[in-house]
Amino acid sequence: MAMAFFSRLNFQEGLQTFSVMHWIPTYVVLGLTSTILITYGLVCTKFWILSVLVLAWHAYDWNTYQEGGRRSAWVRNWTLWKYFQKYFPVKLVKTHDLSPKHNYLIANHPHGIFSFGAFINFATEATGFDRIFPNITPYLGTIRWFFWFPILRDYMMSVGVCPVSETTLKYLLSQKHTSNAVVVVVGGGAEALLCHPGASTVFLKHRKGFVKLALQTGAHLVPTYSFGENETYNQETFPEGTWKRFFQKKFQEIFKKHLRLYLCTFHGRGLTRESWGFLPFNHPITTVVGEPLPIPMIQNPDKETVDKYHTLYINALCKLFDEYKIQYGLPQTQKLTII
Repeated sequence: MAMAFFSRLNFQEGLQTFSVMHWIPTYVVLGLTSTILITYGLVCTKFWILSVLVLAWHAYDWNTYQEGGRRSAWVRNWTLWKYFQKYFPVKLVKTHDLSPKHNYLIANHPHGIFSFGAFINFATEATGFDRIFPNITPYLGTIRWFFWFPILRDYMMSVGVCPVSETTLKYLLSQKHTSNAVVVVVGGGAEALLCHPGASTVFLKHRKGFVKLALQTGAHLVPTYSFGENETYNQETFPEGTWKRFFQKKFQEIFKKHLRLYLCTFHGRGLTRESWGFLPFNHPITTVVGEPLPIPMIQNPDKETVDKYHTLYINALCKLFDEYKIQYGLPQTQKLTII
C-alpha cells in the first residue's frame, strides 16, 4: 500500500512538472513550426496549394484576434491546466462581486518573470473563474506579435488571450456587450526586472494609459495583486564592473531595442527540488481581486482627470495590498513600492 501511494504521488508530481515544462516551449514550437511548415510547403513541395490556402485563411481571418477571438470552453477546461495550477499551487480570491452590467479593466500586479498567476487564473478555468465570477468573460492581454503566427494565434485565442493594443482593448470594452473583463499586467516586461523574491515593487507611477482607456470606455478599474508571484524565480544581478554585468547589460539593451523585450537573468529549480534549473519554485501564488473602482465615460479625458483616477487607483491597490499581505506570507512592515 505504501509503495502504491508513493508511486501515485510521484506520478501526480510528474504530471504537474510536465504541465509547467510544456507551457513556454509550446508557444515557441507552435510559432516556429507553423512558419517553417508553411514556408517549406510553399517553396519545396508539390503541396504548395495547402500553404496558399492557410495563408489565405490567415489573411481573411486577420481581424478575429482583435475582436475577441474564438474562445473554447473545452480548451480552457483542459485537465492539463489543473495540474499546472496544483504545481504551485495557484489560487483566485474574490473580495467583491463583478456585476455583468459593466465592463472591467482588471490591472494585475506584479508581472513576475512569466505571470503564472495571471495566466492560470484568467486564461484557464483551473481556479474556477466562471464559478467565482459568474457571467463575466475574461480576456488576458499579451504581446501583439504572438498573433502573427498561424496555429499559435488560434491556440492563444482559444483560451481567451488577446493582444494588448488600443484597437482590441477598446473593442472589448466598448464595442461588444457588457460583462467583459480585460486583464492587463500593467507593469509589462520592464517590471519583470524588479520582481525579486521578497520584493513588492510595481512599475506604475508613469503607467497611465490603462486609466485613460478606462475613462474613454467607462470600464470599471479593478486592482489585483498576485501574492507569491515574485517568489517563483530567483533573479541574478551581477556586480558592477564585472564581465558578467557587462554582458548582462549589453544583452538587455539589444533585446529591448530590437525585440522590445526585457531580458532577465534568472533561475528556478531543476527536476529535483534541490537542483537549479528553469522550472519555477513550488511557491503558492494567490491572486486577490479587489473592489471595482467606478469610472465615468469621458471620450477625451484631460491630463488632470487621468491623474486623478490614476491616484485613486494607486490608493485602491495599496489598500488591497496592505489588507491581505499578512494573510499571504508578507510581514506587517512590508510596503508596496510604486516606481
